[in-house]
Amino acid sequence: MKIKRALISVSDKTGVVELGKRLSAAGIEIISTGGTMKALKEAGVPVTYVSDVTGFPEIMDGRVKTLNPYIHGGILAVRDNHRHKEEMKTHNIKPIDLVVVNLYPFRETIAKENVTLAEAIENIDIGGPAMIRAAAKNFHFVTVVTNPNRYDEVASLIEKDGCVSGMLRMELAKEAFNHTAEYDAAITKYLQEQVEK
Repeated sequence: MKIKRALISVSDKTGVVELGKRLSAAGIEIISTGGTMKALKEAGVPVTYVSDVTGFPEIMDGRVKTLNPYIHGGILAVRDNHRHKEEMKTHNIKPIDLVVVNLYPFRETIAKENVTLAEAIENIDIGGPAMIRAAAKNFHFVTVVTNPNRYDEVASLIEKDGCVSGMLRMELAKEAFNHTAEYDAAITKYLQEQVEK
């Protein structure tokens, strides 16, 4: 499945500019959110702001930006399902073939001395896990990357073949579910500690 459109939204920006440059050079349209978009734009990578896709601004201090049918429909659509294809056409939803997301630094935040409960809560990512899980669920058609150490491998395959193999997509999906599971476990542990105080 040829990769034509990517959504990149990362808290850890390690290697993201280089990845963006390589994807753009391979002819891939890139959609992005606030900080990631700024980093890509400043490096000269053509990028579409997520709000231009959703038709809705980032609101509530960035708590709501990607939770939208234009994003999740583009990720979750089963590409060989006739009804899904018709619904995409009816609602003008374009497919998203590659999702590169990592999450707010919750563990790093709670590791700081004297961190407040309010600070910890603001570093609980909602849109990120939703996109990661959507892409991982739909790994038959979508590539999900949560680990910057995978950028070079994925970019090289896209440059060579225009796509990523089904087996690698499944492996990346497994990594993605593990990423969100560990994240949720850290939140659960932290909240349990607050309850027990």
